[in-house]
Amino acid sequence: MLSLPLLIWQLAFFLFPLLFLVALSFWTVRNFQMQPDLDFGNWERILTRRAFWDAYLLTALLATASAVLTSLIAFPAAYAISFKVSDRVKQWLIFVLIIPFFTSYLVRVYSLQVFLSDAGIINAFLGFFGLGPILMLNTLFGTLVGLVTLCLPLVVLLQTFSLNFVDRDLVEAAHNLRCGRLRTVLMVIVPSARVGLVIAALFAFILSFGDFVSPLYLGGGNPPTLSIMITDITKSGQQWPRAAVVALMMITTLLTVAFLAIQFAYKERGK
Repeated sequence: MLSLPLLIWQLAFFLFPLLFLVALSFWTVRNFQMQPDLDFGNWERILTRRAFWDAYLLTALLATASAVLTSLIAFPAAYAISFKVSDRVKQWLIFVLIIPFFTSYLVRVYSLQVFLSDAGIINAFLGFFGLGPILMLNTLFGTLVGLVTLCLPLVVLLQTFSLNFVDRDLVEAAHNLRCGRLRTVLMVIVPSARVGLVIAALFAFILSFGDFVSPLYLGGGNPPTLSIMITDITKSGQQWPRAAVVALMMITTLLTVAFLAIQFAYKERGK
């Protein structure tokens, strides 16, 4: 009985919309109006287009690169917060990491344009040394910068919470056995915090895979990602059923990646 409200919530706001999205993918559009149908033409048209698979591959590569880079950049910060500072400083640092969530992600992306543009802050700084301008805006690099900016505070928080639960006795035992700092991190701390580290990377992948703002405003929207493709499809003749096909492919990919990541995270060592 206590879990019934949660079940109703999941059915109302996840399962039923998902089933409607599946049904919508088989509808047809005639005279710019959707009509219920059982037409597999939407799936055939989307899945046989090379443009879709190019966008799919690009989106997957950007999300993977964002998850890897964000995890690597976040780990030293999370390690320092968890192991190197006092509890009072740790509280303030965690508060600072929460502050970015108080501002709109779109505002942060617009501010990044000031840094990455040809006449922006970074190129102006490089100009003092006779370098540049370097093309960063409207490139894949700009998109990746935006994705890392989106995910970094959350990943640092998740990694910090995971490292806080690492048994300090194991770290001391490694030091007593003359294990160096780097080896202790790689052989003791990372395996002990594997679940949290994998879940943090998974969150980064999920956020990056579905992001629309960075690919459009920092990457220029060309080549398009799947999120941009959805908007382009809906603008061309109100083809919501075809956009539903793209969305379902994205959901299927995210569920598959999430399942594999969780399975790896909780896999027993040596099995």
